[in-house]
Amino acid sequence: MDEVIQVTQWLSSITPRKKAKLFFFTTHADAPSPMVRSNDVDTHEETQLPLATTVALHNFKNIDEFLKKKVNTFSCYNVIENEITKTDYEYLRFYSACKYLDVVPPFLDLEKISAIQNKFEMTDEERDYRLLLDSADLVLEKVCDSLKPAGVSQMWTALRKDRNLIRGVKTIDIIGFFVDPNPTGIKECLFFFIVRFLQKADKINRVNTNRLERLIAQCDESSSCEEGKTIDFIIDSLRFYPTELYPFGFCLIMCVIEGRDGAMQEIEKTMEISRHLGMITHTEKNPTKETIELVKKELMKPKYQFYSSFTCWFMSHGDSNSMVLADGETIEREWFLTSFPDISTFQLKPKVFFMVSCRGANKFSLKGDEFEGQSATCDYYDIGSALIRNRMLDITDSVRDISYVQPMMDTLVAYSTILDHLSGRANTHGSIYVDRACVLMSENISRGRSLTEILEHLSQDLHEILQETMDEDRIVYKQACHYDSFFRKTLKLPYTRHPKEDVHSAPQ
Repeated sequence: MDEVIQVTQWLSSITPRKKAKLFFFTTHADAPSPMVRSNDVDTHEETQLPLATTVALHNFKNIDEFLKKKVNTFSCYNVIENEITKTDYEYLRFYSACKYLDVVPPFLDLEKISAIQNKFEMTDEERDYRLLLDSADLVLEKVCDSLKPAGVSQMWTALRKDRNLIRGVKTIDIIGFFVDPNPTGIKECLFFFIVRFLQKADKINRVNTNRLERLIAQCDESSSCEEGKTIDFIIDSLRFYPTELYPFGFCLIMCVIEGRDGAMQEIEKTMEISRHLGMITHTEKNPTKETIELVKKELMKPKYQFYSSFTCWFMSHGDSNSMVLADGETIEREWFLTSFPDISTFQLKPKVFFMVSCRGANKFSLKGDEFEGQSATCDYYDIGSALIRNRMLDITDSVRDISYVQPMMDTLVAYSTILDHLSGRANTHGSIYVDRACVLMSENISRGRSLTEILEHLSQDLHEILQETMDEDRIVYKQACHYDSFFRKTLKLPYTRHPKEDVHSAPQ
């Protein structure tokens, strides 16, 4: 069958709502990101003009033409073996979006997708199409689904009132002030236009969504929300780090085994819980400084930008400032913690470090006969008073910036013990902190708990356990853990486990 006919038949089989979503997901490669930042006006027009004309004219002709152009580009594209191109990114995004929306063209060359995945050096686990979807776009899709056409229309009206923001933007004028978002698919096009416009204007990104939240907050709840949804519910969904679908993130486990009883148990537990959470995991036993540098270099590879979070477990002996490596050398803990968050592939994404080592020799000792022999070795939108609001500092958009970010932002560091103190372990099971952390995370999957809630529970749980030193003094003591957070959103554990058998990948 002629390819033109095939493309036409494929487009005619897709509903208007899915066309709008396919366009939105496919144009993600043109949105600002730590890896790709385009200020090309032509690229912006290509992304926004089809949405604007679809809303204004109530037909999908230009979106159809955009999708046809993409398909023709991919059909003629020759995969170059070594160099990763923008078309490679676009091809993977397009395929994953089609797979997610269940509209994969029957004529799409899946062997090219495998060839591109080879260029990215993707493992079998990483060839799951869900890894290629941008989790932030998936969250925005759910926000759109939670709003009625009237709600998106109200957002548009609120946006149009910001003269400084929209001045001189041609696509804004194409849509006009009043729109009818009720025809099928038009609501989605208008919402996605607002999102892409705010991204191009550098007003929102995957972490900074305040400007979008403020538009939603101006909607009338009775007419703007789908059944069972509220304005607060929709805004709250934007205040979590986007970690939708599989995988939950990438997990790096580094564990010094030499001279640490139970270290293999620590590896098994952390591997089990990371996989249970839906993470793709890599383990380094007995790391050296050279190992760490090689891992950092590996994480700079382009494929890691597809991950939505990064977790690292580092387990070794240590003191107040440093950690002991497998070859006896030491590294400064601060150096380790500040070098990883600066990796560009994980910028604007949550990064969690579990630092499991002693930070000194002090102990919170418990004395007394009864201990002998005992051992287990307010929101902005909720402010109702105008008087209180009037007393608040008026922070205008002109003094806000989301372009420049301190490297440690979006990072959380969890310590197994407090400064200058021991971190306890059992002879056969390794670190007690690792054991309790894995148990609590496993128990809280599907309960909608955030990571910080679990860490607070862990702090309580660990501090109840009586431990005993392994020397001849047999001192009974307690251990206190804590964390330092630079998070700007809440990181929730996934609601469901993503088992390996759910993986759907392109043919090898």
